Amino acid sequence: MTSNELIRFDYAIKRLLRNKANFAVLEGFIEVILEKKCKIQAILESESNKDDEDQKYNRVDIKAQDEDGEIFIVEVQTSRYTYFLERILFGVSKAVTEQATEGDDFDKIKKVYSISIVYYDFGVGEDYIYRGTTEFRGVRKGDVLQMSRREELTVEELAAENEKDEDKRRTYKLKKQSIGNIFPEYVLIRINAFRPSIANALEEWMTFLKDNSIKDDTNVPGLVEAKEVLKRSNMSKDELNTYLRHVEAMRNEVSANRYSYASGKVDGRAEGRAEGLAEGARQQAIATARNAKLMGLPIETIAKLTNLTPDEIAKI
Repeated sequence: MTSNELIRFDYAIKRLLRNKANFAVLEGFIEVILEKKCKIQAILESESNKDDEDQKYNRVDIKAQDEDGEIFIVEVQTSRYTYFLERILFGVSKAVTEQATEGDDFDKIKKVYSISIVYYDFGVGEDYIYRGTTEFRGVRKGDVLQMSRREELTVEELAAENEKDEDKRRTYKLKKQSIGNIFPEYVLIRINAFRPSIANALEEWMTFLKDNSIKDDTNVPGLVEAKEVLKRSNMSKDELNTYLRHVEAMRNEVSANRYSYASGKVDGRAEGRAEGLAEGARQQAIATARNAKLMGLPIETIAKLTNLTPDEIAKI
């Protein structure tokens, strides 16, 4: 299906995917990106949960919770943002700390996954998708620190372990297994670095994110549902007009940001060349002054030759 038939994913996150009836699209996306099945139970409060026309078009996010209590933050970024990575870190940290109120045991804290879809040139690398997790690696041996069995168990499981209750012990479910499974996990998707080549489920999702198109015969989780849920033909006339205004405003903002960025690079290069020339001339003047001092020329004469001040010459 072509881009003219479907609603963009960033707009869907802003509106349609917050509807429980459409959770399957988000679940399929998470499954393909994280290689992890999840069942979304609720949409939580996040920075972009406000549904209004004044909301900025260049960034939108959705924060969802699955049936195991784990949290997924999916964010779309269409133009450059100052301190982008720091803001991701802040959002994830906030999602972690909000899970436990004062007095709660820390076993209430569930894992947080952050998925950022970036529609501008970001970072330097050969891939279009990067995943980051936390692990503790030995400085001398290079081994990865693992959790002991008792550290993996919940309070209830430990109680059953101590009771030596065989039935309860059979129901143990080791939820963490490694230390890295406790800490947040980050995914950065660089849309501009992706070159369409539909070979697997991940690349089908990436093609949709980049070109807003889905294969007619797709069987990829989330995209099957998106083909129906995200049809423009499902929209009322007012909804379609609102969507088209969103797309136009987003294009204008992206265009303005690209122009500003390009102008900044040109201005920066010009300023850099000017600064470089000035610094080069100064270094040449210092070298001339140094040689002149070795020859025994008076400071006043050296100053006239180099345009350096007497104080500057005295320090050489």
